[in-house]
Amino acid sequence: MLIGVPREIKSDENRVGLIPSSVRELVHHGHKVLVETHAGYGIGLDDDRYIAAGAEIAGTAEEVFSKADMIVKVKEPQAAECKMLREGQILFTYLHLAPDLAQTKGLIDSGAIAIAYETVTNARGGLPLLAPMSEVAGRMAIQAGAHCLEKAQGGSGTLLGGVPGVPAGNVVVIGGGVVGTNAARMAMGLEAKVTVIDRSLERLYELDLQFGPMLNTIYSTVDAIEENVMAADLVVGAVLVPGAAAPKLVTDALVSKMQRGSVLVDVAIDQGGCFETSRATTHREPTYMVHDVVHYCVANMPGGVARTSTFALNNATLPFVLALADKGHRKALADDLHLMQGLNVHRGEITYKAVADSHGMAFKTPQEALGL
Repeated sequence: MLIGVPREIKSDENRVGLIPSSVRELVHHGHKVLVETHAGYGIGLDDDRYIAAGAEIAGTAEEVFSKADMIVKVKEPQAAECKMLREGQILFTYLHLAPDLAQTKGLIDSGAIAIAYETVTNARGGLPLLAPMSEVAGRMAIQAGAHCLEKAQGGSGTLLGGVPGVPAGNVVVIGGGVVGTNAARMAMGLEAKVTVIDRSLERLYELDLQFGPMLNTIYSTVDAIEENVMAADLVVGAVLVPGAAAPKLVTDALVSKMQRGSVLVDVAIDQGGCFETSRATTHREPTYMVHDVVHYCVANMPGGVARTSTFALNNATLPFVLALADKGHRKALADDLHLMQGLNVHRGEITYKAVADSHGMAFKTPQEALGL
């Protein structure tokens, strides 16, 4: 199979779909890899490193898309990239289709086979290709939030960890999954007062066992969210419904009651955001103010630490890339029900129910679409 790796074109995105060691592994399996020139340049992976690993270098994205049997990316295809996809071509990348009707229509029209990193599952019910970026985003959320609390950034001028004689800041994390756990861990490392809110008692129990009295765990209710958010210096939105739009758990009215200069970091923004006042921002212009509250809603947060993120992502995606390349998409999906959960669009049909429901479109099961 010929695998294509285009350079990412989303704003301030320097991650790359395959690193040289992944290319070498694919070549070792008998495949060809075509990498767009400078695809890894932003994180120190120059073209000569890809050539040494056995890849060929393409001068343009058009060449990559026109020749490749499978496209491996990081971020969802932009409008210009959707137009370059063709019928039967495999696209393996993050998609986040539930809040993105335009991209959904673009993929349907292309006839491509779109497999989303974020909905691939594992035997434990986890999301193994989302987890590495969730770990990064959770840790970055505290780093970004602490910076936003500085007065020059519009914040209240609060140091999260405090100092002797001055109280530490209050951090509230809504959602106790991978993002929330990593956010809580970082915030506790800065000696902030940390509360995690989640609707799963089992997850709250696990967090209590893991962190003990350093972490306050609260069962999620409307009252609990309102009470804790209003008292918070920093709120991290870490809610995920796999493949679906994020629920709006913090309303505009609640934001208006928050402390002036407090900070909201919405890690769920890729799925539409879990704060009613959220709108996607970029690393170049990461924040805006609503009701005197700083909003940080960067849609590709891990792209800010692109090198770490790329290597972590490749560790998780490479086995699936190899399976798709070695077996072809139909057999690879049939052999692995967890990979099949990643199939979102197949030759013009939506094959992930949460996406179909979000857009009011027809749904066909992956098995039906593949004729299994």
